[in-house]
Amino acid sequence: MTPKPLLHRDDPEAAPLVGNIKVTRDDWLNIGLDVLIRDGEERVKVLALAEAMGVSRSSFYWYFKSRQDLLDALLTRWEETNTAGLIAQAAVPAERITGAVLNIFRCIANPALFNTALDFAVRDWARRSDAVLARMRDGDAARVAALTEMFARYGCGEREAVTRAKVLYYMQLGYDMAEPEESHDYRLEMTPEYLKVFTGQAPTAGELAEFSDYSRQFWQDLSR
Repeated sequence: MTPKPLLHRDDPEAAPLVGNIKVTRDDWLNIGLDVLIRDGEERVKVLALAEAMGVSRSSFYWYFKSRQDLLDALLTRWEETNTAGLIAQAAVPAERITGAVLNIFRCIANPALFNTALDFAVRDWARRSDAVLARMRDGDAARVAALTEMFARYGCGEREAVTRAKVLYYMQLGYDMAEPEESHDYRLEMTPEYLKVFTGQAPTAGELAEFSDYSRQFWQDLSR
């Protein structure tokens, strides 16, 4: 009996590809990311991925030279999603620093901007690979630098800007790792207090309303 394919392409709602239908490079990357997040990099195997998609593994070599080539591409996708996403959000214009930090909070709400599960998978991978650890540290440094620049734009001195950047960044990583059982409404209720801690200022009603509307598109319920 042929195993049910796990392939979902770029659209999770799309019908999976089966049989001898040619798959794309993104198909291999997508299912590789699924396995990396769910099972870790050691389970990212060419034959297993091909069987999960219901295709021949020969198509793999149209797009990748080796398994290591695929693993490198997964790391690049992580950088293009998470590191680039956070850096881009840090550069989005805002009238006040509270609005700028709420732009960062959009990364928490929208997995297209920042995939938390992928970040944790890469951090776990880095414990077993010096090369991955080096790329992870480069990513952390780039993210903190972007946040530091963000705080500096709103009048923070050099030491204050980097301190606030690190508090915001590392607190959020630890918060997500702890996986507190909190509803979306509770997090929204606490958001003004977090902003006071991170920025020293209270947000405006308009800023909170805009973020609430945005986040509700993605957070149906944050209880875990």
